[in-house]
Amino acid sequence: MQGQRNLSGATAERSRWIGLATHPVTCGRPSRASSPMRAESVGHELDETHAHALLEQACDIAGLNADDARLLRIGSNAVYHLTKPVVVRISRNDADLDRARRTIAVARWLERADYPAVHAIDVDQPIEIDGHVATFWQSVSEDGQQYANVGEVAEVFAKLHRLDAPRYLHLPALAPFDNAARRIATNDWLRPEDRVFLTEQLATMQERYATLEFALPQGVIHGDASIGNVLHDGHGKPVVIDLDGFAIGPREWDVALTAIYYDSFGWHTRDEYETFVRVYGFDIMQWPGYPTMRAVREFLMVTWVIQGAAGSQQVAAEAGKRIAALRTGASRKNWQPY
Repeated sequence: MQGQRNLSGATAERSRWIGLATHPVTCGRPSRASSPMRAESVGHELDETHAHALLEQACDIAGLNADDARLLRIGSNAVYHLTKPVVVRISRNDADLDRARRTIAVARWLERADYPAVHAIDVDQPIEIDGHVATFWQSVSEDGQQYANVGEVAEVFAKLHRLDAPRYLHLPALAPFDNAARRIATNDWLRPEDRVFLTEQLATMQERYATLEFALPQGVIHGDASIGNVLHDGHGKPVVIDLDGFAIGPREWDVALTAIYYDSFGWHTRDEYETFVRVYGFDIMQWPGYPTMRAVREFLMVTWVIQGAAGSQQVAAEAGKRIAALRTGASRKNWQPY
């Protein structure tokens, strides 16, 4: 994990902020999904033409130049890199404006606290255009996208977990299943029997999660604390990205991902996981609630990937494989990162 390398395959499971460095990403160790991320649409409400028109309007309002902007991808957001080292995220038209405002406020708080997180640039933002929300961020690096090592990931999230969020941020309580029911109910790709199965699984996961007794104190969490959300800046220092999931909740929610990427998927080595435990100071795999937390996170990853299944045969095959694994208890080691 040391030095310049490709991303851990785990990082592609998190695709929303793929453009916070200046180049598209290849994913793997070596990646099982080794082709570069392309500027492709995996959403249904924001095509490239519409996204670029929104970009021009947003940049005009913010006083930025959209000429020669490079589209990095369209997924949950359209992500552009401007010739000035700025990344612009444009949401689909179902975005929560208050959440975007809170994300910017979180970024400004972390900057004042001297915490190593991506900076929101100094413009009046977020900007709303016809139901879409645009936000503007400093590029983390101009030298291509390099991801932190697992020890650095543990260090930055341990530091985050020692912070107390100011009350004015009004961070919400973690709502683990907030989008799961909608993802299942509105998905046109799912077969009826799969929809019934996932709906039943959702109820089971909610019941199991409600029984957890957490070992760590609750407080501020990142929400998606994986290696995919910690980049190296131009000086080789780790920087945390993807700030829109900040909440108040159990720290186990953050710590679990590194364990699952090792234990379930094989995306981290044993040595890497042991490094994480040593640096962070807690081995979640020894916590009695870990099997439930792992099951919940794996289930939610399935509900995430089904969103792109209708538009891609490859994603559909992956979604079908994951649903089958939930049904049968099969190994997750062949899950491809998305």
